[in-house]
Amino acid sequence: MTSILPTQAQNRSVAIWLLVMCAIVYAMVVLGGVTRLTGSGLSMVEWRPIMGALPPLSADEWQETFEIYQQTPEFRNVNPHFDVHDFKGIFWLEYLHRLLGRLMGIAFAIPFIYFAIRKYIPVPEWPKFLLMPALGGAQAFVGKIMVASGQVDVPQVSQYRLTIHLLLAFMVFALMFWVAMSRLFPRGENATKHPLYGKTLALFVLLAVTITSGGFVAGLKAGKIYNTFPMMGDYWFPPGLFALEPLWRNFFDNMVTVQFDHRVLAITAFVLVIVYWFRARKANLPARARPAVNALLHTAVLQVVLGIATLLMAVPVVLGAAHQAIGMLLFAVALYLVHALRRV
Repeated sequence: MTSILPTQAQNRSVAIWLLVMCAIVYAMVVLGGVTRLTGSGLSMVEWRPIMGALPPLSADEWQETFEIYQQTPEFRNVNPHFDVHDFKGIFWLEYLHRLLGRLMGIAFAIPFIYFAIRKYIPVPEWPKFLLMPALGGAQAFVGKIMVASGQVDVPQVSQYRLTIHLLLAFMVFALMFWVAMSRLFPRGENATKHPLYGKTLALFVLLAVTITSGGFVAGLKAGKIYNTFPMMGDYWFPPGLFALEPLWRNFFDNMVTVQFDHRVLAITAFVLVIVYWFRARKANLPARARPAVNALLHTAVLQVVLGIATLLMAVPVVLGAAHQAIGMLLFAVALYLVHALRRV
């Protein structure tokens, strides 16, 4: 008995650490959404991972940083009326976003080294833990080139890079969350997949695809057009859905098609969540899965309401950020269910 208790305690310690890391990633995604919606993402022109940890500290440093910003297309084409005071308003959001990224690296590295030395994390498990900062580094690198894409000619980031940047954050979150759940709920020797596992996994994949389509909506600012629901203006199928050639480009570059796809995916996912909830109520689920099934429905309802309100009001910052935040929460609940039903 004494040999089991320390292992459970160690697993719990590692799981709590990973869940704290998930909370930091979640905050990063939400703050990143606010940064994008407020037009703050292109305010920090220079990329200095180490020295850039400090913001301007004097009036002269602020003036120097502002003068660098004045050379960008965003200042010339979007914010030519800005003075230093206006610039500070958008600078601080992007600075906090990058600072949180740096703190996330420290919050991962120090506990990992401690847990590795104390053998809370056995050597064979090191690769999946080291994959976490590798994905985080890739996400930061994509963020760098994403910002760079908006500082040449047109002050708008590439929707492809923005979506990849978002998806890498979700991947880091998913890996940390999955490993944490595996520590808290280790599988038994005779564990098997629940009969509802396949449908749960399929629903999770659909939600992930819907989130991906939302990245393209955000990148193209496609939520600024057709601000009506359920129809798009006067149309169920608006004109221009396939205006670009070749055909595949419409799904990634055409604002009309991208918004239409996100609507269809979101409504489909919502309907399937309702169907899933009715079926899951009658299934013999593990005790920890039942509250999650209800949470999935409640979160999906909130997400749909926020999505419609965000669209009707042409994407105000508060609603847009809330829609992104609840989307990630919905992703987490679905992932939790996949884990709960994978081995029962």
